[in-house]
Amino acid sequence: MTFGFAPSSAASTSTSADLSAASNPLTRLLEPAEWAAAGIPLLRNPREVVSGLHSRHRPTTATAIVAVLDPDERLSASASFTRRSAPADGWMFRNALLSQLRRVIPHDLRRRTPVRTAVLLYCRDGDARWTEEDGAWMWGLRDACTLHGLRCGAYITLTRDGWQVLGEGRGGRRPNSTSAPEPFALSEAPPPLPRTGGAASEVLRRAAAR
Repeated sequence: MTFGFAPSSAASTSTSADLSAASNPLTRLLEPAEWAAAGIPLLRNPREVVSGLHSRHRPTTATAIVAVLDPDERLSASASFTRRSAPADGWMFRNALLSQLRRVIPHDLRRRTPVRTAVLLYCRDGDARWTEEDGAWMWGLRDACTLHGLRCGAYITLTRDGWQVLGEGRGGRRPNSTSAPEPFALSEAPPPLPRTGGAASEVLRRAAAR
């Protein structure tokens, strides 16, 4: 089990697409139909993934958890952070997700085909229906995956009603945004303590990987 940090060679990459997105808010979210047409790989056991992330990070409202899964759907790395109280902006969400990915796992940009998949779990108020905020997170996740050499995986919401994999119609009542985390024995083995190499921020202390 490892927990790694690696500087990314793509850290300073700037494209015309970035500039276009930065100037036009309407391009910074994905509608449900666009997301469904993107060929997002299905999770074999979404409840296990959700329960594992919920147990590790214990999210509260406005907490985002980005996780990287290996080809066997085992957790390679994960990190959580709190969304700033500002208008939903896919470009800013992309930057926040990319920053977390760069901190917890090396990029796969040298691979011709991505082998690892990033998924996003977002705990929020409201019900499970798609919102523009969800669309902005979808846009941000897709773009962050491209810039980190990963496959774009599922976007999952966690609300009082339970969890929902948007675009797939799969979900469940537990865990939810108010439920207590399950013991790891019911989901996955507990994560090792992260090796931070010194003082770490709250975000990094909550990031776990195996």
